Amino acid sequence: DLCIGAVPPAGLADWRYLATAILAGLVTFCWSGVIERLRNPVLMFDAAGLSLYAVLGTGKALAFGLSPFAATLLGIITGIGGGIARDLLVARTPVVLQQTELYAVAAMVGGGIVAIAHALGWPQVPAMVVGALLCFVLRFGAIRRGWRLPVARAPDDP
Repeated sequence: DLCIGAVPPAGLADWRYLATAILAGLVTFCWSGVIERLRNPVLMFDAAGLSLYAVLGTGKALAFGLSPFAATLLGIITGIGGGIARDLLVARTPVVLQQTELYAVAAMVGGGIVAIAHALGWPQVPAMVVGALLCFVLRFGAIRRGWRLPVARAPDDP
């Protein structure tokens, strides 16, 4: 929001965002054992959150007049930001910084679909649905099936 001039940021302007975050934190703290046993559903919700934030961030940036390229970049940042904060709060290396994780690329694909549709003059809502679904499929597939990004070999590798 600050990067595109949407001030005050939505997260600060509406008390429901803070209340939701506090409630989620309390539930997680009080029932951490149950949540840990629900590891797969939690990862599914993480993939869904990445998808929704990536396409919504891209869409909002486009609505504020940014170019499709810049909007896609902001959509990626919006999508991965929550995961980075989560990982830092639990003292883990953020998933997006792990070499082969299919995380930011999934956000780029989802946001890219929205940006391309906007550039072509196509309707935004269907583009957002398609972008979010594709992002979700890529991320959840990476979680469930172990999909990874290719890594370049070092020059001295045979």
